Amino acid sequence: MDDTFLKGRTALVTGSVQGIGLAIAERLARAGAAIVLHGLATQAQAAEAEAALRCAGAEDVLFLDHDLRAPAAVEALMDRALGWRGGLDVLVNNAGIQFTAPIVEMPPQRWDAILAINLTAAFHTMRRALPGMLERGYGRVVNIASVHGLVASMHKAPYVAAKFGLVGLTRVAALECAAAGTRDSGGVTANCIAPGWTETAIIEPQIVARAVQLGIDRDAAVRDLLREKQPSLRTSRPSEIAEVAAMLCRPWAHNINGITLPVDGGWTAQ
Repeated sequence: MDDTFLKGRTALVTGSVQGIGLAIAERLARAGAAIVLHGLATQAQAAEAEAALRCAGAEDVLFLDHDLRAPAAVEALMDRALGWRGGLDVLVNNAGIQFTAPIVEMPPQRWDAILAINLTAAFHTMRRALPGMLERGYGRVVNIASVHGLVASMHKAPYVAAKFGLVGLTRVAALECAAAGTRDSGGVTANCIAPGWTETAIIEPQIVARAVQLGIDRDAAVRDLLREKQPSLRTSRPSEIAEVAAMLCRPWAHNINGITLPVDGGWTAQ
């Protein structure tokens, strides 16, 4: 199997200076892609992530730090990303934030921010990236949803709403793009990955809260959280999610379209 199947292609991965996003960007870089690196990061964090991508084999790297809460900023991001090398072949919408509280206690500004970053920004990036993909007959949209795009949990109303919406948005895009391109060109597809418990910064506050609540150490708190939801009792590594994203970008995946693929240790099988 060709390990540089994305040679000459350009990929934008939002929220890619750490965690799942950085792992996906590194994996696409190893496949030969030029990477638009994105995130709200310090200069040092951005430089470290860029160095990791170049070390992984990225053909080139462009770092952008637009705040996805504002549609105008997303437009500016896409202007830069699309203009850099003449278009995007792969779009990975990974950027996301989380805040937990009951609906009756959820600050409205938290709702607005989570919906803006986790859902609305993905609409705007897809709206701008898809025309070029359709014209060229090859394109991959990989949206990082969550098990919470398939099942709900208490105290996560905006996050669940955004991820359910992202799954629906992706299915619509898949239908609208299904006939584009050919088997040889690779076609244009839109899919979701739905990670369960994964070792990222976004789950750290929940781990800390559980440890404090039960008076236990971090490892015990992780096991306690997993026991509630994830039958495998194992977290996923970001690199494992990245392998799924890379698989969806391969040319032979032209008929994998409109799916939401759980990587959740059996969570959503229950």
